Amino acid sequence: MYINDHTPIPTYIAAEDRYHKMKYRRCGKSGILLPLLSLGLWHNFGDSDDFNKARTILRTAFDNGITHFDLANNYGPPFGSAEENFGRIVAKDFKQYRDELIISTKAGWDMWNGPYGNLGSRKYLIASCDQSLKRMGLDYVDIFYHHRPDPDTPLEETMGALDQIVRQGKALYVGISQYSAEDTAKASKILKELGTPCLIHQPRYNMFDRWVENGLLDVLSQEGIGSIAFSPLEQGILTNKYLKGIPEGSRAATGTSYLGSDSITPEVISKVQKLNTIAESRGQSLAQMAIVWLLRNPEITTVLVGVSRAEQLLDNIKAIENLLFSEAELKQIESILNKQTNKLTN
Repeated sequence: MYINDHTPIPTYIAAEDRYHKMKYRRCGKSGILLPLLSLGLWHNFGDSDDFNKARTILRTAFDNGITHFDLANNYGPPFGSAEENFGRIVAKDFKQYRDELIISTKAGWDMWNGPYGNLGSRKYLIASCDQSLKRMGLDYVDIFYHHRPDPDTPLEETMGALDQIVRQGKALYVGISQYSAEDTAKASKILKELGTPCLIHQPRYNMFDRWVENGLLDVLSQEGIGSIAFSPLEQGILTNKYLKGIPEGSRAATGTSYLGSDSITPEVISKVQKLNTIAESRGQSLAQMAIVWLLRNPEITTVLVGVSRAEQLLDNIKAIENLLFSEAELKQIESILNKQTNKLTN
C-alpha cells in the first residue's frame, strides 16, 4: 500500500459524539447491536491503494458511529493484503478502541494453491482463520463467516469447523454468506445443536437483485438470525453514475466490474432514472434511497457499503436521516421495478 505524501497523519482520537451520529439495530435474537451501515473492505484496501486514504476512511467511519468493519481472507489485491493493511491501521489508530469494534472476516473462496485452500472443509476454514488473525494482528475476530456454500463438503463438517473456531477462542460469533433459504435452515439447526448459534447471514441484496425475498428473509426471521446486505448499490448502478448511460472510464465500461456493459441496458437506465426522481422527491440521492429501501425490512440488520473516499461514506451515512417510506412511495418503486428484474447477474 502506498502513501501519497510524506505528511504524517496526527494521532487519532475518536470523536466523542460518535454514537450519537449512528442508529443501531439488534442482530437477530442475539445480544449484538450493529450500526445501520457497516464498512466493507472488499475494494480500496489492497496493496495498490493509498494507505492514508484507507486510514481516513476507517477513521471517518468510526467517528460517525460505524463499529463494524468487514473483511475476507482474499480481499486485496493481492489476496490477504486488505487484512494486512487493516491490521496496520488497527495497530496505529484503533488498538485502544478494539472492544468497541465488530471485526469480521471470512473464508470460502480460493485463497491458496492446492486442494485445501478453497470451499468449506474443516482444514481450510481453521487454517484460514489462523492466517487471517496473524495478518490482522488480532487475538480473535468478532464474526467468522463461511463465505459461500460448498456443494461437496458435508454441511456438518463446515458448521462443525465454525463451532470449533468459536470454542478455540478465535471468533466470538459465526455467520454464513449467500446460503439458500433451505441450506440456511439446515446450517442453523446444526449450529444450534452444537451450541454455537448462527449470528448473521450476509446475502447479496439490492433493488435489482431480490433473491432473498424468495424465502431467505422468512428463514432468518424464524431462526432469529440477523443479516447484512452486501452490494446494496448494484456495483454503482443505483447511484447517479449511470443516469445518462455508461460513462467513459467506469468499471462497467472498462470491463473491471463483473456487471459488464451488457447488463446496463436502456431498460435498466430508464428504471434508474425513474427511481432517482422518487429519491429527489424524498430529499435523498438515489444511493441513499437504495440503502434505506433495504433497511425497510426488519430482517436486514445492517447494510454493507464500500467506498473509495471518505466523502462517499459521509454521503451514505446521511441516508439514515430519512428511514421512512410512505405506502405510495413503496408502490411507486415496486411499479418501476416490476419484480421482473430480480437479478441483473447470476
